[in-house]
Amino acid sequence: MAKKVIEMRDIVKNFFIGMPNELHILKNIDITVEEGEFISIVGQSGSGKSTLMNLIGALDRPTSGFYALAGHDISKMDDNGLSDIRNQQIGFVFQTFNLIPRSTALRNVELPMLYSGISTGKRTKRAKELLELIDMGERMDHLPNELSGGQKQRVAIARAMANDPAIILADEPTGSLDSSTGRMVMDIFHKLHREQGKTIVLITHNVELAEETERMLTIHDGRIVGDTIIGRKL
Repeated sequence: MAKKVIEMRDIVKNFFIGMPNELHILKNIDITVEEGEFISIVGQSGSGKSTLMNLIGALDRPTSGFYALAGHDISKMDDNGLSDIRNQQIGFVFQTFNLIPRSTALRNVELPMLYSGISTGKRTKRAKELLELIDMGERMDHLPNELSGGQKQRVAIARAMANDPAIILADEPTGSLDSSTGRMVMDIFHKLHREQGKTIVLITHNVELAEETERMLTIHDGRIVGDTIIGRKL
């Protein structure tokens, strides 16, 4: 029986609770993602996908409902527990890269492992291996401002892999890249999924990218309105 990495049941997210201008952003969301799946969540601006991403990534808490990440009940965790979950179980890849400007590519990849208490030698060894994996070994001593957009995103993907997380959560990872560079980044995700069995959740407004994944969830007006098996392999 496949292991559930993400399990959401009847998730609701409201803002300005109890006020006249209370906003109902997410409405009765049910999502299950199994280990090794590559899924996409697609929706236009204002659909609720960014709010949903924040909940999946344990960056925010639902107003009501049940959410378990890698078997951990998020609702029962304090802020320190959520911080640990984010560091250990989720690898984040953002549209804006979020690299530390004054740190080399190598040091950026090491950073999550530093917070996990991994020794210097082990951190450096794994960071080098990950940069080699995404063909950035020759650029590991470069600062972010010495890298192209595609190279920065590759470093960000290597950093996301640092603690061997349960899922990689990618938020519009090709949004600020040209089409050929974006293609290269997507190819890396496919490689990680195919060769390492990584569970990947891609948040995007781009239906063409979403259709590259195994399964596409469509969100509209705060509700999941479609759950489509794609079955396409790249």
